[in-house]
Order: sequence, then structure tokens, then C-alpha cells
Amino acid sequence: MPGSNPLSDLFGRSPIRPIQQHMQVANDAAQQLPAFMQAARGGDWDEAQAIFVRISDAESEGDKLKRSVRRHLPKSLFLPVPRSDLLELVTIQDHVANIAKDVAGLMLGRQMQFPEPLQPHLIEFTEGVAATCTQALVAISELDELLEVGFSGREVKHVEGLIQELDKLEGRTDEQSQALRASLFSIERELHAVDVMFYYKIIELLAALADAAERVGHRLQILIAK
Repeated sequence: MPGSNPLSDLFGRSPIRPIQQHMQVANDAAQQLPAFMQAARGGDWDEAQAIFVRISDAESEGDKLKRSVRRHLPKSLFLPVPRSDLLELVTIQDHVANIAKDVAGLMLGRQMQFPEPLQPHLIEFTEGVAATCTQALVAISELDELLEVGFSGREVKHVEGLIQELDKLEGRTDEQSQALRASLFSIERELHAVDVMFYYKIIELLAALADAAERVGHRLQILIAK
């Protein structure tokens, strides 16, 4: 007698739940970054390595879920949104975990420590990025409710409010990113040129992570609009 497929069973109960789980795992990766930055600030590379492993594990789990969604999401669903749009949502969510891993991997590989005058701003920025990712998860967590009501009614208003808050949080990270770049620019002549290049790269990646989280919300908004 053939064994049951847990993923198939899960999709049978809800075509949306695996997509929400994928965003949960992506957010898990992003939420490790503030602690990673603290470890890097203190030069605790053993702790940084342990955190990087957790980020990598979450990213790997996200890849498994992404592949499973692509393989098992039924092609004949009576949904108010196209299957292709749901797959696109998963692709965007995947960027969250990937970028989080890129940030930690680059800093760990080079044992990067930002100049101490920049550290409070860097940690605040990273916390803002993590908060933006959490808000994206909060919005995606409503996807099954949206499905139940056919993407209409009060639930739509509620989710639109969540997406507006997501936009505000991402906008705040834009301001933090600009401030951090300006602070770095003010002292970059005192630093090694190669180090400066990588400092800017980390700032760019963190900004891209917040942007990816915002795009999750925008994709959800497109689903609502359809």
C-alpha cells in the first residue's frame, strides 16, 4: 500500500497554507540578522557562525517548500486568483531568505565589523528591516482568510491596512539606509577602500531585503485587486 504524501495531504486541506509556511520560514531567516549583527559587533564569530547556520537552515527549508509548492500546487483550483500569481508570490518571498543568507554569509566570510560609530545605526537599520519582514508575514498570514471570503469584503480592508503599514516600515528603512550611507561617507576616507566597498554592499543588501518584504505585500495587493 503506497504511503501518504504529507505535502499532498496539506495541499488537499488548503492550497494556501504551504505558501504561508514558506513566508514563515523566510521570515525566520530574516529575524536572525539583528542577533547576527550584535555578534559581529562584538567579534564573537563563533556565535555569528551559529546564527549563520540557523539562517542557512531556514533558507534551505524555504527552498524545499518553494519546490514543493511549484510541484504540488494543483493546476485546477477554483480560486479567485490565477495559479501563476500564487507561484510568483512564492518567488518573491524566496528573496527574503536568500538575501538574509547573503548578508550573514558575506559578513561572516570576511569577519566584517562596521566602524564602531556606525554600529548603533547599523543595528537599528537591521532591526527595522527585520520588522518589515515580520509585517510581510503578518499580511501573508491573512491569505487563507482572503481566500475564504473570495478576496472581498471587510477582510480586504483589513489586509490593505496591513500592507499600508508594511509600506511605512519599508519607507522607514529607506531613511535609515540613507542616514547610514551618509554616516559612512563622512568617515570613509579614514577606512580601507576595500572595506568601505563591502560596507556599502551590506547596506545595499539590507535595503534590498526590506524591499523584498515590501514587494511581498505589493504582490498580495495585486491578488486582491484581481
